[in-house]
Amino acid sequence: MSYRFFALISRMKNIVRWALMRNSFPENVQEHSHQVAVIAHALAVIRRDVCGVPCNPDRAASAALFHDASEIYTGDMPTPVKYFNPDIMTAYKQVEALAADKLLSTLPEAMQPAYRPLLHEEDEDIRQLVKAADKLSAYIKCLEELKSGSSEFSLAAEQTKAKLISLHMPEVDYFMQHFIPAFNLTLDELNQKPET
Repeated sequence: MSYRFFALISRMKNIVRWALMRNSFPENVQEHSHQVAVIAHALAVIRRDVCGVPCNPDRAASAALFHDASEIYTGDMPTPVKYFNPDIMTAYKQVEALAADKLLSTLPEAMQPAYRPLLHEEDEDIRQLVKAADKLSAYIKCLEELKSGSSEFSLAAEQTKAKLISLHMPEVDYFMQHFIPAFNLTLDELNQKPET
């Protein structure tokens, strides 16, 4: 029997994000998921090595890689629509759960237990880190768009930054302080020796 899971996962590159916004450069769900995985891993390392709180960076990165996998079936719903009211948000979460179950069913039964926690993350700490990484990824997208001259992302940047600050997560604060400023640098500036 031929299983479709990985062929479907590879379709994440066909799902465009920020569909209602005028983008200087497009972003797809596969690119976004990679960035969220990198950031979630970093947040977990910061939690473990800087804050001294036990955490598994590999688990955070793996969960982040699959955090939007259900969008293979649902598409990427724009944030203003998804969070328009509690009823829409609740209904969309139910649709996401059904889509994740459908995707899980495209794996051999023996492999499903390994992927279930990635598609339905139950560890609240890991889920929190992935959500924060997702917001950081959105903020970085806004900064990159603003840097390229697109004012379309001005309000989104302000709102996303405010949400990140309101999380009151030391890992996020650390990432914002130590890593976000570099996203405003040019390539030449990035290649210069950093000031200490």
